[in-house]
Amino acid sequence: MNYFFFVAEEARQIMAQLGIRKFDDLIGRADLLDTKKGLSHWKARGLDFSRVFHRPELSPEVPRLHTSTQDHGLDRALDVKLIEKCLPAFEKGEKVQFMQEVSNVRRTVGAMLSGELIRRKPEGLPDHTVFIQMEGTGGQSFGAFLAQGITLYLIGDANDYTGKGLSGGRVVVRPSIDFRGDATRNIIVGNTVLYGATRGEAFFRGVAGERFAVRLSGATAVVEGTGDHGCEYMTGGTVAVLGKTGRNFAAGMSGGIAYVFDDDGSFASRCNTSMVTLDKLLPAHEQEASQDRAIWHRVASASEAQTDEVILKKLIEDHHRWTGSQRARDILDHWADSRAKFVKVFPKEYRRALSELNAAREAAQTVADAKAHAKASAAPVVKA
Repeated sequence: MNYFFFVAEEARQIMAQLGIRKFDDLIGRADLLDTKKGLSHWKARGLDFSRVFHRPELSPEVPRLHTSTQDHGLDRALDVKLIEKCLPAFEKGEKVQFMQEVSNVRRTVGAMLSGELIRRKPEGLPDHTVFIQMEGTGGQSFGAFLAQGITLYLIGDANDYTGKGLSGGRVVVRPSIDFRGDATRNIIVGNTVLYGATRGEAFFRGVAGERFAVRLSGATAVVEGTGDHGCEYMTGGTVAVLGKTGRNFAAGMSGGIAYVFDDDGSFASRCNTSMVTLDKLLPAHEQEASQDRAIWHRVASASEAQTDEVILKKLIEDHHRWTGSQRARDILDHWADSRAKFVKVFPKEYRRALSELNAAREAAQTVADAKAHAKASAAPVVKA
């Protein structure tokens, strides 16, 4: 605060020297710029800045600063229609389901809808209260900041930043029923999908572009392949990749868990292991017998930590239920063989943090038990 007070004081002094009273009067005054030092620099030789510093002659009534409000077209946004249809859910908690066409010119579909919901109910709604089935192509940031209780089920494909900032809702993208290709070889969503997602679920029947789940911090996602830099800077949450990844997977990943289906054993060559270890996915009974529960992963929807096999199988079952994925069905039908092909990407910092948190809980419990024992021992004995 003091720094900015000094900046303001110095700015006022300079403006006074120039004979300027208000900041608005400085706008467009290129004639007040001291350009001598910059123009005399040897790197500026031969360059003509006359057009950069040109000050057109304008009559006094022509404004040189922002004077009118820009029309962003928000009143014509698709979310306005969605909000109107979802009012029974927002006001009375009633379940709402409907169908809606969407095109890629509609950006951030679901963001205004979520904002309206949170203004009315800050905690969101029970899961699946609002279900919107869409067909077409989702524009940039489809499902951005989607709130708890809203499910966007898109039949088609979606653009970059799908599910950006996901905040408790659910985003599902699956191909059209007319699609006859292999989903694990075809792009379904663009780049930087689920950027900064904090809560909620996402299921994509197909391949995502580059930087999938970058900075993911708590959401759960299933995808059937990714481009380069998947799970970059991920700090929490759970990701299951049922197909090939691009290079540099897990770069800067410090939290959360990723399960990658490594069908041909080549995943290690595409993973950045500077901050993660690549572990074998153990059967549930082996993990229970050999691994300390202190470092078991826990998904947001579970009340306690579970084995990796239980977590992953549930994710794949949900993925099949929501998207009808053939890859998910094949994995589940041959679960014993498929499980052995999964690699668990485990951040070193996350492992350390889990161990330290467990040690702190045990220490606190020991202290509490000691105090309770001491209190019980000090209590006077009442004789009958």
